[in-house]
Amino acid sequence: MCVHKGKPFLGLHLGKRAVMHQKFGISLPDVHKRKTNKAKPDGIITGPGVSFPVTKCRHGLEKPEEDLGSVPNTNWLQMVIQPKAASLHSREDSLSPQTGRLGVMSTCHRQQKSETEPGFTCKTIDREWTPIPIKAPPPSATSNSMEHRVNGLIPKSPQNLLLRGPVNSNKYDFTILMGLTNPMARDFRHFKQRFSLCWSIVVEALEALEQLLRDFAVPLARVSGQRLVELGHAWESGWLKVPPTTGFLSVLENWEEVLVLLSRPGQRYKGEGGIEAAAVHIQSCWRRYLARTAYLRHCRRRWAAGTIAVSWLMLTQMRHVRKALQARRSRQLDNFRARAKHLAANWKRIQSSKRTIIHIPSLGYSQVQRMNLRGYDILQNIQISRLCDIRDENVDVIYVCPRHLGDDILHYYTRLLKCGGDPDEDGTRSPAASSSSARRFIVLTPEALDYFPTRNLCLSTLLKYSPRTLKRIKHLIQGKQAYIVGGVAHADDLAVADELGVPILASEPAIAQLHSTKSGGRSIFLGAEVDVSPGRGDIYTLNQLHETLAGLMAQNIDVHRWLFKMDSEYGGCGTAYCDTRHLSCYDWALQECHRYGPELWKTEWIQESVQLRYLNKIPEWLARHARPVKTSCYPDWACFLKTFLTQGGVVEAYPPSECVTCLTVDLLLEPGGEVTMLSCGDQLQGSCQLEALGSTVPQTSVNPETLQSISMRVGQACLQRLIVGYVSVDLATFLNRNTMEQKVWAIDLDLAYSDQLAMTQMLLMMTGGTLNCSTGCLEVPMPIQEKCCEHRIAAKPPVVNRYAVVGSHLFHSNLSMLYHNVFFMVCNAHGIGFNNKGKHGTVFAIYDSSERCTIGMITVSEDLRGALMTFARNLSVIHQEISPSKTQGETNFKELIKKIEDVLLLTDQNKMRAVKDKPAE
Repeated sequence: MCVHKGKPFLGLHLGKRAVMHQKFGISLPDVHKRKTNKAKPDGIITGPGVSFPVTKCRHGLEKPEEDLGSVPNTNWLQMVIQPKAASLHSREDSLSPQTGRLGVMSTCHRQQKSETEPGFTCKTIDREWTPIPIKAPPPSATSNSMEHRVNGLIPKSPQNLLLRGPVNSNKYDFTILMGLTNPMARDFRHFKQRFSLCWSIVVEALEALEQLLRDFAVPLARVSGQRLVELGHAWESGWLKVPPTTGFLSVLENWEEVLVLLSRPGQRYKGEGGIEAAAVHIQSCWRRYLARTAYLRHCRRRWAAGTIAVSWLMLTQMRHVRKALQARRSRQLDNFRARAKHLAANWKRIQSSKRTIIHIPSLGYSQVQRMNLRGYDILQNIQISRLCDIRDENVDVIYVCPRHLGDDILHYYTRLLKCGGDPDEDGTRSPAASSSSARRFIVLTPEALDYFPTRNLCLSTLLKYSPRTLKRIKHLIQGKQAYIVGGVAHADDLAVADELGVPILASEPAIAQLHSTKSGGRSIFLGAEVDVSPGRGDIYTLNQLHETLAGLMAQNIDVHRWLFKMDSEYGGCGTAYCDTRHLSCYDWALQECHRYGPELWKTEWIQESVQLRYLNKIPEWLARHARPVKTSCYPDWACFLKTFLTQGGVVEAYPPSECVTCLTVDLLLEPGGEVTMLSCGDQLQGSCQLEALGSTVPQTSVNPETLQSISMRVGQACLQRLIVGYVSVDLATFLNRNTMEQKVWAIDLDLAYSDQLAMTQMLLMMTGGTLNCSTGCLEVPMPIQEKCCEHRIAAKPPVVNRYAVVGSHLFHSNLSMLYHNVFFMVCNAHGIGFNNKGKHGTVFAIYDSSERCTIGMITVSEDLRGALMTFARNLSVIHQEISPSKTQGETNFKELIKKIEDVLLLTDQNKMRAVKDKPAE
């Protein structure tokens, strides 16, 4: 035995190496030989019982260079490995992030696969590889034996047959049946033996793959050993924390069939632990449902609590606001009453002293009415001739205008007011008087008009929300006696008056709105004991309408037309009519009336049969033949009836005569309790005989004494109901066909400043005259013609009578084509103008600068016939000048001309009749 260091072991190793080589054919390496720099073509790796020829790879894996076909006998297993250069790859090539499969393999792997697998080729382009299928060779004996084993382990069923695919010839593939790997299978032993050095890495991925297949009850899975090893290394190196399902599928050869099986609903619960997984899933879904239901219930309750809280806060806030508004309006009403008492106590003193009148021509209609009115702002500005109140030297006028007036209109009215008024003896006005007239009026427009251009707000509301205009009015009336003259009453009138601290020459808005309806006016006429047309008010139901109409028609058999007026009717918009001649049983009713006679017909039991028959025929009669006066507001009877029953109204008889004249009387109910007649005129009506387009001043159809008596009684009845201010009464006069006596019916009452009164103020301003309604004369002083001083001092200016025709609603759509200066030039060219010395001619009232479709006109002449002829001639000339033959435009000029011609014809007939009757007397 050798005692040298290392010698005994050297001899022992040499002997054992020879014995192992002789008996087992295994050549052990000589580790004591010094390595040389020469590259050896072969590399031998020794193991416990076998030696494998290997090639170094990127991951330190040993991969075979050629397929051995089957595991050889350990006594003869020896392989020679040819060394090849290995290419380096970035880590991102090991696993594709999009598919979860191992992406680009190392160069040695691709080369090995292309050399060893006959059914597969690899094409490399820019570090990416694309598998290209090649015709596979016929199955070998090994594949046949594997298929026989699979068929023996898996029951033959349609599901299993679907998972079967073509047998892969990869030499490291193996099969997993029902999620378990057969450790005794030849292909698995071959795989395990080949990768035994890294088996600890592979076994983790394999166990995870088996668990996945067992969980989903996959009967057959063919695994690519090489990809499984790569997946294991990627997992072990930390590139993947937990491989996704697609990562496991990437190592399967039949991954499409397995993916279909994994995607099948409910497949998880057929595998290992499926019942527990199903129970867990059911429990989790139920808990989720309970939690979701509880959360939604909580959200609904929270929303409900928030909604209730917000609603309560809003209700509380609204209550506070409502109480504050009620308190403010109550305070405004108390202040209004206190100022009204002061105005009534000092009215005579105020009328005889310097004072300022604030004219607010507001039309305080309801919102529905205001929105349906065409040209609502122009309608409010039609009374711009209120400026003519400055003809009284003690009056200053502040006119609140609902439109922005142009410089042309302001210049026109400035010149008009300078020329008008009381002239000197020579018929002219002094420059001092003209300059004083220009300084005593001012026109203001509320700034809120620009904020609400399309809301059709009444003028009082606009002024209420215009602090700058209110502040300016306060400055103008500071230290002066002032009061407000409004229009149609509105609640905001009180707010404006309270803000300015001045009284209103009108009744309370609530009282005015109560008695300004058709039913309210009818009750005032009945209280005044004046004649009214047969009818009844306060109708709100259809049955009440039919029964009332049947009774009235039976009592007044001679009435040929019945009128239906809404309580809030204005300008004929809320009026409809129906003629009895269309009623089928009307002739029979006339025969019954003649059979019983006038005296017996007044008894109710005789009228009962006619009334019952009327009641059956009236619904159909109204549906077919009732017509609204203005179809632009209500196109048919059904639409009119719906609004009529909603607002309430009256049924009245139209005067039973072919010749009916309507007239308007304007009264001033002074706060002191006196009634004064300010204007009276016969109406010029349109084609429907229910809409006034103009009037003749003064009226000539009724005895002035009779007219004054009626007016005084109506005025006193209004004063008894606490109505003060300006009131307009409409009357109808006609001849009774049976007795040939003149009858006068009171038909309408308006508690507002009328358009006729505004035009009358302009008439009196231009003529300098006085309208004496008690005598029915327009007295105009004429200038003195003598030049001698002593005669001028002693003589008084002579007074002559004049007649005028006024029209405030003259509409022609073609007027918009002419500016006002051009329009006046055309009129001057045709001799249309006013003679200030002779106190006759034509005066115009213009309302706006933008649309220019509506104007007013006054003609003054020595007699009524001359005034009517001048008015008709002016309308005809203007129509011809502005209307081409093909574009006549929309106008009411023709209707008014036709009405004037009828009046002239009737006047001539009356004169001829008077001439014939005079000799007989």
